Amino acid sequence: MTRSEARRPDGPLEAVLFDFDGTLADSIPHIRASFRHAVKEVLDREIPDEVLLRNVGMPLPTQMRILAGDEDVAERLLQAYRAYNHATHDEMVRAFPGAHEVLDAVRLAGARVGLVTSKSRPIAERGVRLLGMEDAFDVIVTADDVKRHKPDPEPVVHALAALGVSPSRAAYVGDSPADVASARAAGALAVAATWGVAPRERLEEARPDVVVESLLEVPVALGLSRPGASSRTVIG
Repeated sequence: MTRSEARRPDGPLEAVLFDFDGTLADSIPHIRASFRHAVKEVLDREIPDEVLLRNVGMPLPTQMRILAGDEDVAERLLQAYRAYNHATHDEMVRAFPGAHEVLDAVRLAGARVGLVTSKSRPIAERGVRLLGMEDAFDVIVTADDVKRHKPDPEPVVHALAALGVSPSRAAYVGDSPADVASARAAGALAVAATWGVAPRERLEEARPDVVVESLLEVPVALGLSRPGASSRTVIG
């Protein structure tokens, strides 16, 4: 775990927001497979995974437009991706070890818990149900709930407004540069998760306030749990 000296919350954290794919959900292999399927079906060629996954964290239609550079091709890629992704979702998506314990630790420490994702609401809620997290979040913000998307701050601001929490008393944990940028622009503590989609170097280029190597480290990194203690142990 590394932490910047530049920014700190102005008091105890009142809310911690989490990204879904690559942060709480071990879903990057599923996303990669879905991209590969769509590109093969629509373009009949292969594209390096680094290119396919570079913009994960943004809404999927945006990713497809960047990838294709053509609206018609982007739409065909989107439909092929979604058909494969939805058909294989439940067999390929799992929670990262410790995800439930970390969410519990944040709540037991007295902070509100939110989910901010670029997924559509139906597939986001499907993932939440699959992982048994229906009761884990005080707010869920999806791509369907905002006009502007990560890296814009609107999703984070929207979630914190719903919770009644100032961004200066909140953190957002995510695994993509778009997550880090959204948190920083919103005024929240930006926590970069290195176990997800983006290499550490790309995350650091986005200037996170905290870089965390393991999901289980998050409560300690945010001052919500004692170092070396169970993630269910809170400072009190």
